[in-house]
Amino acid sequence: MSRFEGKTAIVTGGATGIGLATVKLLASEGADVVIAGRDEGRGTAALAELAAIGGKPLFVRTDISDEDAVRHLIGRTMAHTGRIDVLINNAAMFYESDFLQETTDRWRAVFDTIVNGAYWCTREAAVAMKEQGGGVIVNVSSINGVRALNRSSHYNSAKGALDQLTRCTAAELSPHGIRVNGVAPGFIDTGLSVVGGENELETEWFKRYYVGERKIPLARPGQSEEVAAVIAFLASEAASYVQGAIVPVDGGLSITF
Repeated sequence: MSRFEGKTAIVTGGATGIGLATVKLLASEGADVVIAGRDEGRGTAALAELAAIGGKPLFVRTDISDEDAVRHLIGRTMAHTGRIDVLINNAAMFYESDFLQETTDRWRAVFDTIVNGAYWCTREAAVAMKEQGGGVIVNVSSINGVRALNRSSHYNSAKGALDQLTRCTAAELSPHGIRVNGVAPGFIDTGLSVVGGENELETEWFKRYYVGERKIPLARPGQSEEVAAVIAFLASEAASYVQGAIVPVDGGLSITF
């Protein structure tokens, strides 16, 4: 199956975790993928993994919290393939912090990556999409966008803002043939699961509460590939009548209390 044959897809934060799983899936289905990330070593390693898949993959070293860097990313992509069909706003950052001990600079850094980065990428990519007659944008949010979690006010607030950006741009960009949707992962086994040097998905409290007591009804954490599958669906023509939706990919966590 080649749902993305002849299409160009940008994936921010595409060298690790959900981003890398998405890059691999899109590439395996025909897309020319552009990986945007800050770590050149990881970007090079991701390209090596894509070598056997084929296509014209590209890594562009990009800090999406920098507006000029985003413009550079879009320019490199257009020079590479001449079009942008799919944009996956996946890049994020997280650290634990008590609200009363938070600093303005660190708060802004989270918003610059999760919200402003997605805004700049969406704005610049949408210009190209409008000129070519359409495109698809998928924002990787989190169930934290609609839930409160201690020591995560910066992340939760930014993901909530990203959800609203998804809805607003879906409404405003519709006349240009651009679809915008989002996914909201729950506990997914990625690098962000490691907090303070410990993978929270391997702790006794996670196993007892989320698995043993089925706070997550499916009683397990998710895998990056499971989120990537939903992202690819939303980016494909199979989701042609889906607009402004934010799809939970959380094993049912968001339906329990």
